[in-house]
Amino acid sequence: MLSVSFGKIPASASEQETPIIANRRNDRKNLSPDTHCPRLFYALWPDAATRAALAAWQARLEGKPVRPDKLHLTLAFLGQRPASDLPALLDILAHTPAHPMPLLFDHASHFTKLALAWAALAQPSPALLDLRAACMQRLAEQGLAPRFEHDRFTPHVTLARQAPPPAIGDFAPIAWLADELVLVESLKSSGDYRILASRKLS
Repeated sequence: MLSVSFGKIPASASEQETPIIANRRNDRKNLSPDTHCPRLFYALWPDAATRAALAAWQARLEGKPVRPDKLHLTLAFLGQRPASDLPALLDILAHTPAHPMPLLFDHASHFTKLALAWAALAQPSPALLDLRAACMQRLAEQGLAPRFEHDRFTPHVTLARQAPPPAIGDFAPIAWLADELVLVESLKSSGDYRILASRKLS
């Protein structure tokens, strides 16, 4: 089931009471007023327990930690989109085949050029890779494939910015049953996120 929610991000998208989309012609009116071409992305949104476990990892890292309520796993960054694209993007969110998937994080890694520390999966998740591929295929079919997205996909949850490489050490494994897919607007003016639509995977 697809639901829409507007306002500041909750710890879990499903924690908000959200109306079912009934008239998508009016969806574009609910985008933030500070941009006509919002920056959007699809993501898997952690539950509260997973978020708390990731926050415990953050305490062991240097750099500027990402706010726990903003932690997520980006499935596809869509870039700036005109509001007219929103109905198609919502359809993709609603109809791309997907089921809850177990993900296991067991170590922290680093993007050197970006100075980002992030939570890394113990091993590739076929279900996650399939979801990413299906999402990208549907975007391409709608003529909405991001120009800057490429075949390489490194699933991760960014934990800290302006961060040095994490010290080698033991991180308590984090098991996450990812079951919430969201379409998010990144607000340029504040750096906050707004969940435009969420879908519980089943």
